[in-house]
Amino acid sequence: MSEPVAALALEGLTKRFPGFTLDQVTLTLPAGYVMGLVGQNGAGKTTIIRLILNMARRDAGRVTVLGLDNLQDELAVKQEIAVVFDQSVLVDSWRVRDVEPALAGFYARWDKAGFRACLDRFDLPGDRRVKELSRGMGLKLALAVALSHDARLLILDEPTSGLDPVARDELLGLLREYLQDGDRSVFFSTHITSDLDKIADHITVLHRGAVFYSGSKDGLLDAFVVARGPHQPPDRLRRHLIGPTQTSIGFSGLLPAARAPLLGPQMVADRPTIDDVLIHVAQADHGSGPR
Repeated sequence: MSEPVAALALEGLTKRFPGFTLDQVTLTLPAGYVMGLVGQNGAGKTTIIRLILNMARRDAGRVTVLGLDNLQDELAVKQEIAVVFDQSVLVDSWRVRDVEPALAGFYARWDKAGFRACLDRFDLPGDRRVKELSRGMGLKLALAVALSHDARLLILDEPTSGLDPVARDELLGLLREYLQDGDRSVFFSTHITSDLDKIADHITVLHRGAVFYSGSKDGLLDAFVVARGPHQPPDRLRRHLIGPTQTSIGFSGLLPAARAPLLGPQMVADRPTIDDVLIHVAQADHGSGPR
């Protein structure tokens, strides 16, 4: 029986800049799921998205979307992708009613009725100019476009940045609706990990351009513990800690769960959050962990 086709697969994706390298990034997003892409600013998240969209030239590696090569099958791939960036890419002087006639011709499966239904649902006035829209309204217009051409992979680049909690929750509700048929997938770059707690199935953690972890969200949280103790950790433990910190009241560090038996008396092991992982990985001089 053949393997199901992944919504998105990156194999050894590499891009070199002066002072920074996106280094051999490999990940797989199964069809029908949500993957969160996380890492501190400058880790390479936006570079990955630009390479998926062929907006930058890679130095090595391969990208496939629904089994299609994003270079050899670029036009077909871009029919299957919808993208929402952290900033509007629409012309500022356009009115909302100008968006459909300007963009519909680029998509073979543009849904005119669906787009208008989105405008009504989001209460977007047709005579309002793009530059006059609030951050939340601009995001809704971008989503209306993204959801109106039957794309099977939705890519989000920091879409909830600057939104209030109510608007973020509304967005997550829309994503759940988008995923309902089981044939659609979401690749979600964000630094707001509480959103991923609510919706992500898989997580990829980037550190300095390399993959620290890529796999199921539960797998990430099961793979580590946050180790704490009232004194300095012994050497046998310290060498396994990731991003350890020491204060006047004790130490804290990320520890592979398999090394938890090294913890001594008065030391505790807590289940981490995604934020715990990011903070300790960022504090480490060199990312290491399960690949």
